[in-house]
Amino acid sequence: MSIGLGKSKPCPICKKPSVAEFHPFCSARCADVDLNRWLTGAYVIPARDDEATQDDEDGALGYNEDDNI
Repeated sequence: MSIGLGKSKPCPICKKPSVAEFHPFCSARCADVDLNRWLTGAYVIPARDDEATQDDEDGALGYNEDDNI
């Protein structure tokens, strides 16, 4: 049983048809261009400053400074 990739989308770098061997890219070159963009910070996932985790608010170590007696 063969599972296909479905309808082929164009390469996100150069817009040529993608190739299964380098999916979703059309070539190793375009895959390397994409990797370089991630490694150099050209692609970033934005974060909001107001996103505080519960651990940050409660103290990550589970004790308060007042506990030092």
